[in-house]
Amino acid sequence: MYCVFCQIIAGHLGAEIVLNEAHFMAFLDARPVFKGHVLLVPKAHVETLPDLPGELRDGFVDAAQRLSTAMVAGLGAEGSFVAINNTVSQSVPHLHQHVVPRTRGDGLRGFFWPRTKYDIGEAVGYADKLRSVLA
Repeated sequence: MYCVFCQIIAGHLGAEIVLNEAHFMAFLDARPVFKGHVLLVPKAHVETLPDLPGELRDGFVDAAQRLSTAMVAGLGAEGSFVAINNTVSQSVPHLHQHVVPRTRGDGLRGFFWPRTKYDIGEAVGYADKLRSVLA
């Protein structure tokens, strides 16, 4: 299976790499939300967050934290937006975490998708379903 991110990791496709470690790589998104938008990926081909091996989880979060800090220290951002899509809206089927520099008044409003509301009592049912799986 052809994977654009695996090709970048292997050095077969070019990208502006900002972090290159034993298990993870981060590079500038070719179509950034804002300049400095980075994609953090595991070097092993993992498609979604649930597929990420437990032994890589802490390192993945640590790298995301460092990238978020770099947005402020290196780019002068006031903060960052951090997001992962799993399958739906995942443009490349290789786990990638977006780390996007943010400043107040940058024009990005909330999430990228429309919001909804729960009907009366409906939230309890959704919470119960999630709690039962997590128990």
